[in-house]
Amino acid sequence: MVLLGVAGLLIKGWLSGSAGELVHSYLGNLTVSFAVYFLVSLAARQALGRLTIALIALLAVETFELANGFGIMTNVYDPYDLLANALGVALAGCADLASARIIPPDSGGR
Repeated sequence: MVLLGVAGLLIKGWLSGSAGELVHSYLGNLTVSFAVYFLVSLAARQALGRLTIALIALLAVETFELANGFGIMTNVYDPYDLLANALGVALAGCADLASARIIPPDSGGR
């Protein structure tokens, strides 16, 4: 799932040409937030529940946004980025929940 989020970020430039300004402006936020949720999940799945994982991921991406990329990346503040981040985390949470129904956690992915 992390790779799915990264793939979305990588194809953002290609999609923004045909899909317009909305994709160019917000797909990166959405896909990175999606990937961050699953990175947090990988690190803390045994100790934390989905809601806590979502809150940590949301805190991380929103702090990154509000802190202007922590000085590491150039970031242009747009309040809709905060919404795109929240949507990305929510989408990841839904995907996590759906995948758990399809592949039970105790099956080891088999």
